[in-house]
Amino acid sequence: MRYRTYNPRIFFLSLRRKTFKAKNRKIPTHNKMEHLGKILIIDDNEDVLFALNLLLEPYAEKVKVTTQPDRIEHFMTSFCPDLVLLDMNFSRDAISGQEGFDCLKQILRIDSQAVVIFMTAYSDTDKAVRAIKAGATDFIPKPWEKEKLLATLSSGMKLRQSRCEVSLLREQVEVLSDATEEPVIGQSPAMRQALDTVEKLRNTDANILILGENGTGKDVFARLLYRHSPRYGRPFVTIDLGSIPESLFESELFGYERGAFTDARKAKAGRMEIATGGTLFLDEIGNLSLPMQAKLLTAIEKRQITRLGSTQTTPIDVRLICATNADIRQMVAEGRFRQDLLYRINTIELHIPPLRERGNDILLLAEHFLQRYARKYQKEIRGLTREAKNKLLKYPWPGNVRELQHTLERAVILSSSGSMLHPENFVFPTSTPAPIRKEETETLNLEQLERQTVERALRLASGNMSRAAEYLGITRYALYRKLEKLGL
Repeated sequence: MRYRTYNPRIFFLSLRRKTFKAKNRKIPTHNKMEHLGKILIIDDNEDVLFALNLLLEPYAEKVKVTTQPDRIEHFMTSFCPDLVLLDMNFSRDAISGQEGFDCLKQILRIDSQAVVIFMTAYSDTDKAVRAIKAGATDFIPKPWEKEKLLATLSSGMKLRQSRCEVSLLREQVEVLSDATEEPVIGQSPAMRQALDTVEKLRNTDANILILGENGTGKDVFARLLYRHSPRYGRPFVTIDLGSIPESLFESELFGYERGAFTDARKAKAGRMEIATGGTLFLDEIGNLSLPMQAKLLTAIEKRQITRLGSTQTTPIDVRLICATNADIRQMVAEGRFRQDLLYRINTIELHIPPLRERGNDILLLAEHFLQRYARKYQKEIRGLTREAKNKLLKYPWPGNVRELQHTLERAVILSSSGSMLHPENFVFPTSTPAPIRKEETETLNLEQLERQTVERALRLASGNMSRAAEYLGITRYALYRKLEKLGL
C-alpha cells in the first residue's frame, strides 16, 4: 500500500465526524473561509482528496480537486487558485517526487506568483530543501495534523496576498513615475482666472471636468490639481480614452483575472484599482461610447469594480479628473453623452483658455520652450528678435500650446549659427484653404466627405500627423484609426 504510515479510509472517517461537528457549530470570524481563498488540490488518491475537501471547505472560498496532473493547466487558467496543494508522487510505488517537481514547474510557468505546498507520505529533509529551491512555498507530510495544516495554508494565503500587493504597488510606482511636473506658465487674465480656480480647489476632493481645445494643456492642469490636492503622493493614473479601442476599455479600466480571455495569462489590476486612494485622470472622455459610459457610471456610483473573469467586487476610492475638447453639453443634447454621467464628473468645471486669447503668454511660453530645446540640442541661442516675437503674436495658433512647443523645437533644431531666432526661423501653414474640386461639392456621401476632410487636413499640415489631428479636433491616435478605416 502506498501510504504506509496511515490508513486513508480510517483517517477519512475520523475526519468526517470532526468536520461534521465543525460545520454545525459557529465558526469564529478569524477562521472564516475568505482567509484561505481558492484552493486547488492535486493528488491521485481520491480518499485523500475527499478528506481534504471536507476539511478545508469551511475555511476556503472554494476548493477544487483533481487526480490528473494533465489537468493542471485547465484549473490554473480557469479556476485561478490562490493556493495549490500538490502531491509529490502520482505513479504507484513512486517515491522520488520527480512527478511533483515537474508539475510544480508547469504551475509556476503559468503563474509565477503561485503559492504551491507539497504533500507526500515519503517526506525527508532533502526533498523539502529541493522543493523550496524549486519554488514551492512549504512542505506537508502525510498524515497531516489539522491545526498545522491550517496554519501552513494560512501562512501561504498571507504570502499570496503580499505578492499581489507588491505587484500592485509596483504598478503604482510605475504610474507615479510617469506623472511629470510640467510647469503652468501664464500671466494673462484668462490664465490667472484658471489658476485662481485651481487654488480654490486646493483642499477639496471634488470631481473635476477640464474643458478646452486640443493642445491647451488640460493634462498639465490635471497634474497641477493633483499636486494641490489632499491625495498628492498617492497614485496619479491617466487613461487617454481616445487611444484605447472600445474592445479593450473594460479590461484596461477594470482589470482582468487570469484566463478571462485568450491572452490573459496572468491577472492584472485595472487602472481604477491601481488608482485607489489617489487620482484617476480620464483624458478625452468625450470619446467614450454610450455602453462604456454606462459601465463607468456604475463603477463611480457603486464605488466598486469587478475584474473581467471574476465574480468578486473590489472596492475603489478614486478622485476623478476628466478632460475633453468636445462640446460636452451639445453631446448630451444630441444623446451622445449621458447626462447622469456628466453630473457625476463635473462637480467643478475648469475652462482652459486657447493660446490665441492669452496675449503675451505666447512669448513667455516661447522663451520657456526655447531654453529647454537649446539645452537639449546644445545650441547657443539666447532669445527671439523683436520681429520674431511679433510674428509669434500675430499667428492664431490653432494647435495651441502643443503647436507652439513643436514650432520652437523645430526652429531650434533647424537654426544655423547665431544667438537669436529670427522670423524666418518660424514657418507656419498657409491660411489659404486648399481649392475644392467641383466633384467635392456635389457629393453628400459621409465616407467620401470624411475622406476629403482628412486628406485636406493632411495637406494643410504637410503630412504632420499631430498637426493634422489638431486641425480635425481629434487625437493623433484617433486620426491613425481613421486613416486605417479609410485606407489612406
